[in-house]
Amino acid sequence: MGRLIDLDGLGRFSAGSRLFATGAAQSSYNLAYDWAASVVGRGVELVAADELAPGTFCVVVSLVGSTTALGEQLPAGDEPERAVRALERRLGERAGAVVALNLAAENALIPLIAAAGLGLPLVDGDGTGRVFPLVEQTTYTLGGMSAAPLALAGGAGELVLLETAADRVEELLRPVVLAVGGWAVAACYPMAAGDLARVLVPGTVSLLMRAGEPGAPRSAAAPYGVRTLCRGRIQAVEGSTGHGGELALPSLPTSIVLRESEGLGRLVRLEAHNEVLLALADGAVVATVPDQICMISTADGLVVDVDKAEPGLEVDIMVVKAAPVWHTDRGLALGGPRAFGMVL
Repeated sequence: MGRLIDLDGLGRFSAGSRLFATGAAQSSYNLAYDWAASVVGRGVELVAADELAPGTFCVVVSLVGSTTALGEQLPAGDEPERAVRALERRLGERAGAVVALNLAAENALIPLIAAAGLGLPLVDGDGTGRVFPLVEQTTYTLGGMSAAPLALAGGAGELVLLETAADRVEELLRPVVLAVGGWAVAACYPMAAGDLARVLVPGTVSLLMRAGEPGAPRSAAAPYGVRTLCRGRIQAVEGSTGHGGELALPSLPTSIVLRESEGLGRLVRLEAHNEVLLALADGAVVATVPDQICMISTADGLVVDVDKAEPGLEVDIMVVKAAPVWHTDRGLALGGPRAFGMVL
């Protein structure tokens, strides 16, 4: 029915998962990769959602919290299994497949680890097609699925079951994650495979495996297209109060100013709050969320996180087109500029 992600496939998958990933600390990424390599064995079966029986119980598994904290407080190794088993006990149903929340770096590897440990297939797809900062900012939510009930397993043996309205999950989840050490593994968005096939962004695991092959272009990791906005050198990094001050996002607003080094020599400003939300060139809007706006270092080709941007650094500004559902009215309400407190 499916195909296997073995140790070689893991290497390609993990390489592809980093091409547009922000917020991935090297130490935690290495830890997650070694963890996955230690459990993948002869391989994890990769299946399409519509290959499963429609009633198959599927569980979304993801790292939540700080990747830096993961690198500092090591996992026991059983967190994904404990989280899924707790959700199974709550719902009285056995999981038949695991699926990702998103596929950026560690968040791509944790569902694979869960599938390997539980002996379950991994579904070829995810719930964003990119990365958003909040657990409820997913195509699963757009399709009417709730993240709750949600089971949370911490690195020191903690196990928390969270039941709440769909729009309060992040509000309640964040302080709990902080209390258990800054990171945990979540099992959430319980749903039948028939619903999953309707609401996920399909084929993204296979896509990243192809993108992680040696010599593959970075654009191969962008299922809906990517464009290079400009190449420029960062001139200044400033605090910003121009948007989002009232939002409970895990960062502070930031403005990054750079001068285009080729072409028109435009002055480009990036407005960020946890991620880059808006790009302006000489004052004109040229890119916004829900498309993903990335800074790529020209020196090493790695994604530059907002909190690592500094004057003098030369970057390519690349815009990854979001899945079409994010450009609907409902998608823009959940993941567009207004969702981050910006009025354009």
